[in-house]
Amino acid sequence: MNSQSEARPGAAAGLAPLSRVIARGGMVAISDVAPDPLGDAPAQMRQVLERLERLLESAGTGKSRILTAQVRLSDMSLFDAHDAAWREWVDRDHPPLRVLSRAKTQRPGALIEMSVTAAR
Repeated sequence: MNSQSEARPGAAAGLAPLSRVIARGGMVAISDVAPDPLGDAPAQMRQVLERLERLLESAGTGKSRILTAQVRLSDMSLFDAHDAAWREWVDRDHPPLRVLSRAKTQRPGALIEMSVTAAR
């Protein structure tokens, strides 16, 4: 992708039309949900974080360039599991802003959904 391109991969089956990755100029926005809603909270957290890292890299950036992260948990009792996975994954030298909320996720059974905005 060049700096002027825009990526809009198709939506996952069963979800409303949406883009998973959008790249414009020097910015990338990514939103993802755990692909395996049968896993427990720690497993789903790892899935989302690993996929976000791959999507960031495919868009020409990385987790050290994340500016903001919006985390939606299906239940706030999952905060400790999310926070432990987040602390292990996040670039400690360049931590982004993080906003956490409780919300219904796009995919039934998904416990976490995350959106990040990163510089390229």
